[in-house]
Amino acid sequence: MSTGSNDQNGRLIIINGIVQGVGFRPTVYRYAQAAGLCGDVRNSTRGVVIRVFGAAQKIDQFIRDLIQHPPVMARIDNIEQETIPWQAVDGFSILQSEDSSSSFLPVSPDLATCSACRADILDPANRRYQYPFTNCTRCGPRFTILKTIPYDRKNTSMSGFKLCEACASEYHHPADRRFHAQPTACADCGPKVRLLQQGMTDSYGTEALSAAAKALSRGKILALKGLGGYHLACDASNAAAVGLLRERKHRNGKPFALMARDLAAARAMAIVSADEAQLLTSPEAPILILEKREDCPLPAAIAPNQNTLGIMLQYTPLHILLFEKTPLDLLVMTSANFSEEPLLYEDSQSDFEQLWQLSDLILTHDRPIVNRIDDSVFRWLPAQSAAIPLRRARGYAPKAALTSEAQSEVLAVGADLKNTFCLTCDHYRVLSHHIGDIENLETLEAFSRAIDHYEKLFRCQPRAIGCDLHPNFHTTHYAEQRSQSESLPLFRIQHHYAHIASVLADRDRFDERKVIGLALDGTGYGLDGTIWGGEALVCNRHGFARAYHLEQFLIPASDETIRHTAMQALAILHACQIPWSAAPAALHAHLQASPKLMPMLEARLSSGTNCVLTSSIGRLFDAVSAILGVCYETTYEGQAAIELEGISSAEVDHTYHFELGEITFSSRPVIESILVDLQAGVPVSVIGGRFHQAIIQVCLEICIKIRETTFAGADSPPVVLSGGVWQNQILLSRTCERLQEHGFEVLLPQSIPFNDGCIAVGQAAIVNALLKEG
Repeated sequence: MSTGSNDQNGRLIIINGIVQGVGFRPTVYRYAQAAGLCGDVRNSTRGVVIRVFGAAQKIDQFIRDLIQHPPVMARIDNIEQETIPWQAVDGFSILQSEDSSSSFLPVSPDLATCSACRADILDPANRRYQYPFTNCTRCGPRFTILKTIPYDRKNTSMSGFKLCEACASEYHHPADRRFHAQPTACADCGPKVRLLQQGMTDSYGTEALSAAAKALSRGKILALKGLGGYHLACDASNAAAVGLLRERKHRNGKPFALMARDLAAARAMAIVSADEAQLLTSPEAPILILEKREDCPLPAAIAPNQNTLGIMLQYTPLHILLFEKTPLDLLVMTSANFSEEPLLYEDSQSDFEQLWQLSDLILTHDRPIVNRIDDSVFRWLPAQSAAIPLRRARGYAPKAALTSEAQSEVLAVGADLKNTFCLTCDHYRVLSHHIGDIENLETLEAFSRAIDHYEKLFRCQPRAIGCDLHPNFHTTHYAEQRSQSESLPLFRIQHHYAHIASVLADRDRFDERKVIGLALDGTGYGLDGTIWGGEALVCNRHGFARAYHLEQFLIPASDETIRHTAMQALAILHACQIPWSAAPAALHAHLQASPKLMPMLEARLSSGTNCVLTSSIGRLFDAVSAILGVCYETTYEGQAAIELEGISSAEVDHTYHFELGEITFSSRPVIESILVDLQAGVPVSVIGGRFHQAIIQVCLEICIKIRETTFAGADSPPVVLSGGVWQNQILLSRTCERLQEHGFEVLLPQSIPFNDGCIAVGQAAIVNALLKEG
């Protein structure tokens, strides 16, 4: 590379990473102008391609400026440079993008409204005053409007909106923050909002916003078209409106997400730490699970039987303006769909028919949503000083992760619950947005369409497919059909091995070193055809061994049993050889509502007919929740365990103990102790706390046993935690503390969930390892 001091030097620079949709080209332009360099910059499917001509030291400084001070939301993954012949170029310019059908390029997620755009829409003197689609290079829609790369207006759903003279002037002016902001528009040339009310004339613009705000204040339910789909909104303080919304959505117990006017409004309802406040106000603006204040005045129906609230702040101009026109500080803001169906996002006749069943009026607009996406849900972990996603979607997906090793082109389809899928290519891993539980045709179709779009968007043509070991998963059937139709090798990956591998891949540590993996969840198909879920694995990239597991017990093989935790309570008593007569009277009273249930259950458990063996900690939580009278029947996944955590004391005087055998740990002494304490009148909160401590203690004992045997004489192995059970904050924080006290390094996920939303990452990592081994 030339380092001459004359002005006749040329450099070709290719920058890869999240460099499109984040104001990268305008930044390049400004740095080049400031340095007195000539040349050009363009978007490409290879990344941002720059040619600069001038003095070598000025070019070097220009590159340092880009590396040290890129746009706020940019991420530089790789820079390639080569010397090129000097050319006499007049000034510096932004050129038309070039396309290449084979190149991979990361894509920016959608970003919450920045402070400057917020100021614009609230300033009566600004020409974008009260315009609900205001954005700039620092904020606004990205993935949700993107049809293909490179990220140019013509490749987005803004292609049908021609810039007016004023917007075009901003778009082409290097000093303007809307310089090459692809979704930019104004009230004269951009999308328009419209309010639909049955039997009434439609209204538009500020009139529509004002009418929608008044309707919310009167207790009406509003369907609101947001960034990635429709929300259903209502006054969070109006118990009647909240109850009606539950009835219409067929959503009995699952908490509703809330949107707050500002941090002060959030803090009036929940405890918000400085770290949590920073996450709430970040450009990603996720829903954050927060501890509810004791004096929280909200109706119990917002989050039944829970001591937490899911709160997010306004993240689009439309939300901001809606709050500006209503005195309400808090709105329910939940996905517009019937329970367990995909988010509605199109303006089709069928979608509107469903919206009218769910809402009283519809606030829509004419900017098409290309990619539907839910809100992300996070929880702050104080013990780890980190935020972990419970649902990874808007603001985070489809942000690609950079890998140290080159990846094969692989599609991993994930699991059926909390589904995400994963693509790997080059040095990247792309985890999809949250798809949801694939238990109906609509969600399966959404899953299939999303895979098609991601493969086209990221120019990735899979050469192998990974799926779960479970033979009846919809995702497994999809993988089998694609494998057959496209003659692709198919790898069936054990569920809990994928859990542990996902964390190692997330932390870029899926290698030769063996780890202890504690995979605790509700359901995962085992190598022996039984249902696993309380697993201690020893594994690395070459495979795994099952070192310990919860002693298996029989449960009826039906979805009804999973929902009916009282049945699971009887199943665990049967497995522990404890007479059902020892069960609490309240449990018996609940079961007597179905007099045929107990004889049927006893016959099935005694014969094993239509039953499955399970080692699931998730099912054990359900059983204990029912024994304690916390939750007898569930209406959403994890409800019994969540409510049990909510009433359990984190501080207890002593713990129960599992019986640790050669390769199993038995729950019988724990269940016996719970029944004794119940009989003695010990508070349920204390019993729940002792049960939590028992799991923490047995996890520690198992890790110590494995270290003493499998790793004798070697360095202490890392312990990896994954599985939906670890979303329990009592378990997670105390287990981490106890393991660290005994010299273990604890590895948790960083950018992926504990739950099955991580499975695809583990599958992709394992398939890549298997392909490398040949």
